[in-house]
Amino acid sequence: MPTGLSIHVGLNNVDPAKYGGWDGQLMACENDARDMAALARACGFQDTVLLTADGTVDNITTELRKAADTLRDGDILLFTYSGHGGQMPDTEGDEPDELDETLVFYDRQFLDDELHREFLRFSPGVRILTLLDCCHSGTATEVAQPSGAAQEPAPRVMPEVRQQQNYEENKAFYQELQRELRKNGSSGPEPGTVLISACQDHQVALDGRVNGKFTETLLRVWNGGTFSGGGYQAFHQAIKQLMPRTQIPNFFTTGNPTPQFLDQKPFTV
Repeated sequence: MPTGLSIHVGLNNVDPAKYGGWDGQLMACENDARDMAALARACGFQDTVLLTADGTVDNITTELRKAADTLRDGDILLFTYSGHGGQMPDTEGDEPDELDETLVFYDRQFLDDELHREFLRFSPGVRILTLLDCCHSGTATEVAQPSGAAQEPAPRVMPEVRQQQNYEENKAFYQELQRELRKNGSSGPEPGTVLISACQDHQVALDGRVNGKFTETLLRVWNGGTFSGGGYQAFHQAIKQLMPRTQIPNFFTTGNPTPQFLDQKPFTV
């Protein structure tokens, strides 16, 4: 029988000491991680949950590498992230829009190329499913909420001024990291990876009172496992149909996932 491992990261805030005093406060990201872990357990995955202060680069990459050492061809990894997203200048010229997307972990921004590098550690026959409930946009502006007022859902995006500040303060580190990632890129077979993200690169992903808009809709479509509409592309389309036009979930693959993987009922171990 195949083995399924899942890693669920949910950050309701980040370390202000690492982000120029900005704490990135959100409401529903920890709930997203817990709810996705419950979904995974119900489907036969062995889950690991990392919340807020535990959502550091070291902790997350440690869990990914433990999974890479464990899983073999035919097994599956489910990785979910709920928190802020950001962008920074791509100094190595491998992004058409000249921007690297980032996941805003507790202690620093984590480049999309870094996540790809972690996935390259897996055997080529491992199926990888990634669900990202965050914004990959540098155009949103954080709206302050009055103290004691009813809070409206906020965008899960690191404000542009904070992105620029954080990048400038750590430019040498990020540029060296980008050079290293570019130099040591993919040189062999990659595992088939399916990504369903909360929105397009130029859009914002909304937080919520209980779940993020994307996770809330995904759970609604999944409906406790009763979803029977097809494989991952059909699952994406069903989620997309219920989302506002201002937040259109994206479907993306790398490493040429097999038709068998794509056509499986979502979350099949």
